[in-house]
Parts: sequence; C-alpha cells; structure tokens
Amino acid sequence: MANRLAQTTSPYLLQHADNPVDWWPWSPEAFEEARKRDVPVLLSVGYASCHWCHVMAHESFEDDETAAYLNAHFVPVKVDREERPDVDAVYMEAVQAATGHGGWPMTVFLTPDAEPFYFGTYFPPEPRHGSPSFQQVLEGVTVAWTDRREEVAEVAGRIVADLAGRSLVHGGDGVPGESEVAQALLGLTREYDEQHGGFGGAPKFPPAMAVEFLLRHYARTGAEGALQMAADTCAAMARGGIYDQLGGGFARYSVDRKWIVPHFEKMLYDNALLCRVYAHLWRATGSDEARRIALETADFMVRELRTAEGGFASALDADSEDADGKHVEGAYYVWTPEQLREVLGEDDAAFAAAYFGVTEEGTFEEGASVLRLPGDTGPVDAARVAGVRARLLGARDERPHPGRDDKVVAAWNGLAIAALAETGAYFDRPDLVERATEAADLLVRVHLGEVARLTRTSKDGRAGNNAGVLEDYGDVAEGFLALAAVTGEGAWLEFAGFLLDIVLEQFTGEGGQLYDTAHDAEQLIRRPQDPTDSATPSGWTAAAGALLSYAAYTGSEAHRTAAEGALGVVKALGPRVPRFVGWGLAVAEALLDGPREVAVAGPVGGELHRTALLGRAPGAVVAAGEGAGAGAEFPLLVDRPLMGGEPTAYVCRHFVCDAPTTDAGELAAKLGG
Repeated sequence: MANRLAQTTSPYLLQHADNPVDWWPWSPEAFEEARKRDVPVLLSVGYASCHWCHVMAHESFEDDETAAYLNAHFVPVKVDREERPDVDAVYMEAVQAATGHGGWPMTVFLTPDAEPFYFGTYFPPEPRHGSPSFQQVLEGVTVAWTDRREEVAEVAGRIVADLAGRSLVHGGDGVPGESEVAQALLGLTREYDEQHGGFGGAPKFPPAMAVEFLLRHYARTGAEGALQMAADTCAAMARGGIYDQLGGGFARYSVDRKWIVPHFEKMLYDNALLCRVYAHLWRATGSDEARRIALETADFMVRELRTAEGGFASALDADSEDADGKHVEGAYYVWTPEQLREVLGEDDAAFAAAYFGVTEEGTFEEGASVLRLPGDTGPVDAARVAGVRARLLGARDERPHPGRDDKVVAAWNGLAIAALAETGAYFDRPDLVERATEAADLLVRVHLGEVARLTRTSKDGRAGNNAGVLEDYGDVAEGFLALAAVTGEGAWLEFAGFLLDIVLEQFTGEGGQLYDTAHDAEQLIRRPQDPTDSATPSGWTAAAGALLSYAAYTGSEAHRTAAEGALGVVKALGPRVPRFVGWGLAVAEALLDGPREVAVAGPVGGELHRTALLGRAPGAVVAAGEGAGAGAEFPLLVDRPLMGGEPTAYVCRHFVCDAPTTDAGELAAKLGG
C-alpha cells in the first residue's frame, strides 16, 4: 500500500511511495502528529540520483522489520533536497557542525519542534567500520527520548542556539577591488593542479565558476596565467572520463585527480554551467575543442534532459542495469575490450581501445574502462573516429538507460537558458535559442503562473508546492537577461526586472546581505544564508550578478546599489576561499569593468549584434533592435539612432559613452574582441 508520498510531485519522494515506512512529506501536519504521539521525527533527506540514498532505501526503508520499528517510534519525514534546499541547508549546517562532515542521505532526529538532537548520513543495516547499524541508532534514540528527555531537550536547545549565533560577516562596507581580485587569483594559483588541471585533489569537481572568473580576469587584464589555467583545466576535463566521449555532457565529479573515473550521475546544473564556460573559452581563444564541447554539451541537454513541456529535467542517475540485470554504477557508460570487439570487430576494437584508453585490466571496476582521450595515439583518422563513435553510441543506446529525475528546477533551468541562448547565438544554432526560449516560456507560464512569485519546481507541467528560493530568482533572472541579449526581445528584460524587484523586497537584509528564503517564507529553526558557490552559484552571488546586469540595462540605481552591497561578501571571501566564491569573483570582474553597456541600433542577428555578443568585456550587456524611439524594446536603445541609415553600435560605461560606430571591427576592439 502506498504511503503519503504518492500524492507528491518529486521523483525522489515518489521512489519511496511504496516503502513500508509510513513517510510524511515535510509539513506542519507531520510535526503535529509527532507532538500528538509524543515521539521524535526522523528526517531523511536525499535526492533522486543519489547512489547511497538508493542503497539505504533498499537496505532499510524497504525492510518490513525496520519499517515497523520506525513507524512505531517515530514520525518519518522524507525531503527532496532539490525541492527544499532551505530545509536541507539548515539541517546540513547542523550535521556538519556536530560531526565535521555531511552528505546524503542525511539522517537527522528532531524534536516535534523541529529542533535537531542526533545526526548522521548513511547508516548500514549491520554494524560496520565502527559505525552502528541503522536499527541500533533507532533503538538508541528511542531509549534516549524515553528515559533521558531532559538531556535530549538540552542538546537540541544548544544546537539551535549555536546555529542562531552564527551570524554572517558579509565584508563590511565596500566592493571587491583590484587587490581582492589579485589575492583571489593568487589563491587559485596555489591550489591549481599543474599536472592535471583543476583545483585541489580528489575527488575533483568541475570548477566552472572559477574558470568563468579566470576568463573574465584575462579579458579585463590580459593576465596570461589566468587564461592558461582556464584553458588547461577545460582541456583536461574534455579529454577525461568525466566527459561522456560518446554522448556528450559531463558527470558530476571525478573520483581521482586525473579526471579518469567519474561519479556517473549527470546533473543539469553542471552541464549548463560547463556548456556556457566552454562557449566563453571559445570566444576567448577560438579553440575548436572548446567549440565542440560547448555544442555537444548543449545537444546532450536537449536530447537527454528536455521534458515534453520544454523544460529541462534535473539529472540522470549514476546507476543502471548491467548485463545481469543488477543495478550498478556506471553500467551504461563503461566498456571492456570484449564489448568493443562485439560491436566493432577486431581491427576497429583495437583502434578504439587505444584511442579511448580502454585497457585489459580496466580503469574502472571488474575490468571495465571509462572512455577518455589519453592522447598518446598520434595523428588519427577523424572519419574513422566518427564511425567508431557512432557505432558505439548506437550499441550503448541498446543498454538499459539510467533513470531520469524529471522534475524541472527553476534555478537550474535558468542556468540552462543562459547557456543554450549564448551557445546558439555564437555558433549559429537558432534551434538552441528556440529551446532556451521554450524553457523560459515554461518558467513564466508554470513557475510564475497566477501567483506572481516563483515556484521552485514543476513536474509534467504541474507546479510543485514549494516556494522559490534566492538562487531561483537569481539564476532565472540571469537566464532571462542572456535571452534578452540574444533575441532582442525586451519582454525578457521585463520579466528579469520583475523577479529582481522581488529580490529587493523579499530577500534583502541590512548592509547588503541577502537571505536564501523570502521574508514571508516558512520559518525554520534558522533562516538559511549561504554566500558560497559550490556546485552552482549561490543565491547570493547569482542575485548579485543579475542585479548588476539589470542595472546596466536600465540605469536603475536601486539595483546597482543592491548588487554592490551583496558583493561585500566577495570582498571578504574572495581572497580567503576563491574556489568557493568563483561566481562572486566573476561578478566582481564585471563590476570592475563597468560593466559595459552595448546598444546596437540595427537588426537582431546582424553583424554588429553578433560582434557585440562575442565581445569579451566581462559582464557586458547587449541590447539590439531597430526601434530607437520611446517604443524601443530596451531602455538602452532609446535615442540611439542609425548613423547615415547604417546599423550603429553605442558602447558606454561609468556614465561615459564612446563615439558611436558602424564598423564591426571597431566595435570588437572596444569590447576586447
């Protein structure tokens, strides 16, 4: 019999709808039930493509005996961290403070007042490696709750007080300047892996936002070292196992420092950020490889993640069925020499093994290898590579596919819209711009809907119940602004302005600081507020970037002031932890450059418009269109006439404008092109 999760839209919660555990979704009613029964709440947080979440579900939540004990002594609550990032953030902060580490599945025991008192992540079904079994944990918590309630209350109170006391230092007054940016660059250089690209050791995550900062810094200052780190990191990832050499797109991270073996889940946000960064790398260098990776990643997103409604699904699972019908990680992606021979025959299999680094002993598990480009094969026949790749892709397509998390997350779709719009514009792929526009239409139609506030998720064209958080507003506004620049449609600028006005009204605190949840959102034990960029831009830095761009488009002092106030945190964190504020540093580069405002009075998609979009000046905003009067689509186009009947470009920054030009070469020079 299905439990309450059957009524939800989250693919992760629906995976648990048939568990014998009597799950509740996060709701006031669940805590009311715990109060009524005088039992603690077991909070279990995960997401649909999380490998260890599946393992714990199979071992414990599908087990009748464990479920019976859980149901008798707890109110079990299941949360999809991607639907409720606020709930996840607040309790993850508590887990990390208490244990020194965190991760998913996250397992937290709460009082009926939602105060945490005992924590963990994955608990095994039997005691192992010094870790108690899940059953032992449940029994221990039950005994503590029954016999030592005062102690539990004291622990919970102390934890909540500790969390409440963690006020954020946002950098005081002032914006990041040359000195902070230089220190951040030095910090990245120290952590740079010269041998393999990227930053830090294993596990190694794709540093899209840090690379964006490096590209912008190079564009503004000409610092060759910054470009070198960006280009070498992108080349190493493109040739590694973290990149899908057959189907395009990037896996979540590499388990080793050489990018060889990935954790195989593919997330929309990684692919959107990396697609855009490779497109920007091509813009900076003209690299054929960067162009190929940007386009293949865009095509992967459209082919594998696009939903029937025109949005983009969240993720593909790491696990799928192998030849024996067992669910194992990477089964869809890895190859043995024998499997190559079956598909390609002896000669082409030997060629493919050398080209893609497939060895007899294997680079992954059980003699299988992850395809990569080790690059020691010498000159290769491009037609032969293309033929081999097509045949392997066809054969792989016959394998059981990884599961897909079909929910549409507003923030991540915003990132995808920006990437597809720009990639489509750079490489003359109007179909990609159309896909971006369709996703933007879905966000307006379903996620904004009737309520005029952003909903975080939708599934099958139906809006979820959870309010958008700051990253949704920031990233969707960023996507809409990129779409406005590419299409010349001022409506996208207006929608971005509408979202950013809500940021000013609902998410802004004193001294320029921002909160992850709105003033009128559900009150948790702490109001989440995280300015660090991890897998995606934080809501804080995403909003800062969109506010800055919007101010450049409109001249709005309020939005400019809010952007500068928010960047105080980058002044504080940039020199200390540059890897974890990459997008914030990229926004700081835009601020240091102006950003420049480019108005193209002339046809959308014409030579001057394209030249403007290809300009490398950090964070430059572009408005294009034929109307120069009061009816212009963009404020920047008002009173910007054609010169001598020719399309004309105007470049301004810091309230100073260059002489208008009708010459594309001259415009490119003004924009660092």
